[in-house]
Amino acid sequence: MASDYLLELVDIEAGYGRAALVLRGLTVRVPPASVVCLVGPNGAGKSTVLKVASGMLAPRAGRIRIGGEDITGRGPQDMLRHGLSHVLQGHSVFKEMTVGENVLLGAYTLREKARIAERADFVKTLFPVVADRWGSLAGALSGGQQKQVEFARSLMVSPRVVLLDEPSMGLDPKATATVFEQVVRMRDAGTAVLLVEQNARRALETADLGCVLDLGRVHISGPATELLADPQLGELYLGSRKTDRRQPSTPGADKS
Repeated sequence: MASDYLLELVDIEAGYGRAALVLRGLTVRVPPASVVCLVGPNGAGKSTVLKVASGMLAPRAGRIRIGGEDITGRGPQDMLRHGLSHVLQGHSVFKEMTVGENVLLGAYTLREKARIAERADFVKTLFPVVADRWGSLAGALSGGQQKQVEFARSLMVSPRVVLLDEPSMGLDPKATATVFEQVVRMRDAGTAVLLVEQNARRALETADLGCVLDLGRVHISGPATELLADPQLGELYLGSRKTDRRQPSTPGADKS
């Protein structure tokens, strides 16, 4: 069945073990060539959305579709083959390997050497630091540069959607700005992005669409510029002086 969206999570319920549900009827849709960001207080379920989308956590109810095809219940390997690539929270480079070796790990499912070389050339063009430091040890790079290596690795399999979990975590303001610039470059190169980010204002400034999560549901969604302009939303979720003092996260749930 054809769809106007690359990725759809519809009426998703999900949780960890026997703990209460983290996601409670959540629906998120990602159009082609777009950045969709998920923002909200700690415990809202943002990172859990990405785990469900990438097959790391099976939903208890609801459907997951890529390009209109129902892939609910598939594991991470199947999700990757269907075009979903997941960049996890924190740094995941292998520091004692070179930048090039780290990037080429993302092509482990590819068999044609020409295709691997083509994708390597593409990511080098998209992320100049990857080309410049190809033979350098990844551990010698700054945190922001390592994040770009992770982005490049995620694109080696030509994903339709990249899932980014807190890409600015632990980075200084300059590196954070660079990371968000690279998110836009990925989108402009044709890859849709579903982004989870604690820096809500910066994420919405980068995104095309935003979804504000609260207590496992989408509280409000729409064009990112409209969400940024909503004063009530700013007071509750976007870092204004008034902050949301809602209940702590459910045991076993993600912290974001």
